[in-house]
Amino acid sequence: VQLVESGGGLVQAGGSLRLSCAASGSIVSIGTMSWYRQAPGKQRELVASVTRGGNANHADSVKGRFTISRDNAKNTVYLQMNSLKPEDTAVYYCNADRVVLSAGTVRFDCWGQGTLVTVSS
Repeated sequence: VQLVESGGGLVQAGGSLRLSCAASGSIVSIGTMSWYRQAPGKQRELVASVTRGGNANHADSVKGRFTISRDNAKNTVYLQMNSLKPEDTAVYYCNADRVVLSAGTVRFDCWGQGTLVTVSS
């Protein structure tokens, strides 16, 4: 199973970005998918998560600005980020808590390589 993020970059404060994370492999289903971020010198933190059924939760720090969504048919999760602030600068990682493969195996706690988001003031 491979998770590949895209969509990061440099944006001015107040701007928007949309991150994508596509999972590839012989995938039957994916459980909860999440976005985490890690700023320089800080611990990785949960930004938002969405269940396979579409129930979403967002961290208080991004509520009203970020929206997580997913497309189960494409095995892809998105993070729409609006009204970006300099404190949103971080490497953003996607995570899948459980991936069922066609061979009947299950992979747990799968991570992407991260995509850098930089918000200038």
